[in-house]
Amino acid sequence: MGLFSMFKGELIDIIEWTDESSNTLVYRFERQDNEIKNGAKLTVREGQVAVFINEGEMADVFNPGMYTLSTQNLPVLSTLKGWKYGFDSPFKAEVYFVNTRMFTDQKWGTKNPITLSDERFGMIELRAFGSYVFKVKHPRIFIKEIVGTKGHFTQEEIAQQLRSLIVARFTDAVGESGLPIEAYAANNKELSTLIHNNMRLEFENFGVELVGFFIENISMPEEVKKEIFELSRLNKIDINKLAQLKTAKAIEKAAENPSGTAGAGMGMGMGFAMANQMQQGFSQNANGSGSASTPPPLPGQAQWYAAVNGQQQGPLAVDDLKTLITSGNINRDTLVWKAGMENWLAAESTELKALFSQVPPPLPK
Repeated sequence: MGLFSMFKGELIDIIEWTDESSNTLVYRFERQDNEIKNGAKLTVREGQVAVFINEGEMADVFNPGMYTLSTQNLPVLSTLKGWKYGFDSPFKAEVYFVNTRMFTDQKWGTKNPITLSDERFGMIELRAFGSYVFKVKHPRIFIKEIVGTKGHFTQEEIAQQLRSLIVARFTDAVGESGLPIEAYAANNKELSTLIHNNMRLEFENFGVELVGFFIENISMPEEVKKEIFELSRLNKIDINKLAQLKTAKAIEKAAENPSGTAGAGMGMGMGFAMANQMQQGFSQNANGSGSASTPPPLPGQAQWYAAVNGQQQGPLAVDDLKTLITSGNINRDTLVWKAGMENWLAAESTELKALFSQVPPPLPK
């Protein structure tokens, strides 16, 4: 073999990259001091672009296809080299293949909880995680801003930077959304869209397109979650229906219990008392906390307390007392008290005496 043939054999005449990995973003074609000759074949496959760099300066970019390298399809490199009438001698140029396919199911998450201030629950810590999809959109920018002179650049090498950017923008979006804490889980899609739109430009500054962004879960401390569930249930409660339900259950239990009517009366009394207290609580919440916002009893509506089975019951309105008298839970000897009385007295000794005449006596056995 002659010297010319040996020299010719060292020249690269086929330039291509077969990607056998699943995470390579950029691969520099290794020429090992060999030079590219005029007429060399360049193959760029789907999902790739080839970037030619001459002496540190980016020149031509080739999209998918097969090319025979010449001054006709190397316009920028030809200008850099000063080839006005074609070239016959070999030339040196670095060739970077850039993977332009989408990288899907990339994970992101908050390493540390995000602290937010909520009007009702105070300072709360949130965690979140999800996924995103990206691809290289501008190869020139990506090589210049991210890759530099590295000959092999993988997805993992940029993932941490992208995740940090996502978490920062997620924190900003949550803080600016103004949503109540319980609304985050129901608005994952809206938050995802908002953050996606906010981050597109920042990703493109790296030459990368954020194709998709998804929030899969936003979690909060268990004790806060429990409080939210309890408040949600209370907001749905109909106090009158709750009292009716309590009364019905008490009567049902009394029918199964030999003590009968007394048990029913006790359950009814507790049901009314509970309904009364809960109604007062909701009134306070509706008007703002504090006793000043709770209207006083109507004139003439005394609030009584009764000693029932050794336990103090009340405050009780006259209608509540009638119910308890009817059930037999309060009798003439039951001790009662209201504001203005010095001591507890038997109901028979107070103005409640008249109520007993309005109640029929027990059925004969």
